[in-house]
Amino acid sequence: MDRFEAMRVFCAVIEAGSFAAAANQLGLSTTAVSRHVAQLETLLGVRLLNRTTRRMRPTDEGYAYFERSTQLLADLEETEASVSGQAQRPRGRLRLTAPIALATLRLAPAFVAFSRRFPEVTLDLVLSDNVADFAEEGLDMAIRVGRVGSDNLVARRVAETVVLAAASPAYLARVGLPQHPGDLARHVCLTYHYAAGGNQAEFSQADGSVASVRYTGPFHSNNGMLLTEMAVADAGIVFAPCFILQPLIDRGALQRVLPDWHLRTLPIQVVYPTRRHLSAKVQAMTAFLTDWFAHTPWGAPTARAQ
Repeated sequence: MDRFEAMRVFCAVIEAGSFAAAANQLGLSTTAVSRHVAQLETLLGVRLLNRTTRRMRPTDEGYAYFERSTQLLADLEETEASVSGQAQRPRGRLRLTAPIALATLRLAPAFVAFSRRFPEVTLDLVLSDNVADFAEEGLDMAIRVGRVGSDNLVARRVAETVVLAAASPAYLARVGLPQHPGDLARHVCLTYHYAAGGNQAEFSQADGSVASVRYTGPFHSNNGMLLTEMAVADAGIVFAPCFILQPLIDRGALQRVLPDWHLRTLPIQVVYPTRRHLSAKVQAMTAFLTDWFAHTPWGAPTARAQ
């Protein structure tokens, strides 16, 4: 058995999500892929994958082996590339996940500019508001707002955003404008599945005043853009980052609620697995986004912008 080849095949199975998908990527038969994994399990004396008729997932031992193998294969690739003088040349597929709203509303120009600068890198963009598992999704890196995920990940802050509360002028004319966070109890609030505090909002003022409020309403979703559009349609008060709400506030479709009170400031972070050596493509994207957020007017107002 070629141990490195078996290791490469096993990693491809994890990243692709199935034997058939890995076989297609590697140009092998499904039988050959299955044989490589089985030989590896025999050599190691442990089960690496739990297989059912519907899905395949790595065992704890399989995930640990995948993490170490990925690094080992990356080191081998870097060693070979350094001999041929290609070590610092970003190339190949970069599989990246980002929040739906941030990517759709703000990052499309950044991804296009990156691709023009690094034409040998193919971007595979996976949009999700959930904190995806790197091994399960076969990810190289992630852009995340607020939450990082596993402690085994490295996070580099590239920007920050402010959470605002807003509602349509028609809704506020009908129900009234809240004067204090406690007034939210009599309002319809649109709740977001991935909110760090759940339905608990912490407000503060410059003088040190603090108010903690629980809010609720008839609409709950895992998509902030949907809740925002529902707020525009006069459904109630939405809580969302300023990169979603500020353009609508500027156009008059929404009105800022409780502008003298501050909600959370969330970090926008580039996240990647803890590794001793990062691939050139991950390093290139991290540096690019750091510079892009710093020098591009991407729509982040000050914390108290109205």
